[in-house]
Amino acid sequence: MSDLAALKDAARAAAFARRKAAHEAGGAGRAGLLSSILAGYRGVPLAGYMPIRSEIDPRPAMAEAAAHGPVAVPVIEGAGQPLRFALWEPGGEMIAGPFGARIPAAPEYIEPEILIVPLVAFDAAGNRLGYGGGFYDRTLEQLRARRATLAIGFAYDAQEAGSLPLEPTDQPLDLIVTDSRVLDLRAPQLLRGRQEPSG
Repeated sequence: MSDLAALKDAARAAAFARRKAAHEAGGAGRAGLLSSILAGYRGVPLAGYMPIRSEIDPRPAMAEAAAHGPVAVPVIEGAGQPLRFALWEPGGEMIAGPFGARIPAAPEYIEPEILIVPLVAFDAAGNRLGYGGGFYDRTLEQLRARRATLAIGFAYDAQEAGSLPLEPTDQPLDLIVTDSRVLDLRAPQLLRGRQEPSG
């Protein structure tokens, strides 16, 4: 195992523990800020996710967005491949998909322009630590090569880390929304050399 991989594994283990504790603390209205952000993008094709384990739940915000435009959820098609996104509706029939996440029973695929991204940890610079499969990094790179794509990390405050071990293929987040605050990383003074997605 490389030094970077070991660092990522250690950061992931610590973040999983923080996320589990935040999840177990309970409390309603965790998606309120996410809903308020998405309200500014009514009708724009959006992808959320079906929460697994201790992930923060975006479904209340997704349900509100679905009243105004298309909302999808990710479908994993295989290792090393980008995600595809199947249309989702509140109350629609779902079946078990790969890695424990549920997917629509009769998928109809769209290409989103906004992604609500699950994560294990984040830092204040907009970096994200995922599960290690590279699915969202691969997908964001592909989508951003075609059009401006907004990546919104959704997490508990407790998932913030001081810094994260990074690789060149890691895709930055544009916004991070937690249960109590919004970090907007799009301001020029905060870009720190990151490139805005080309349209």
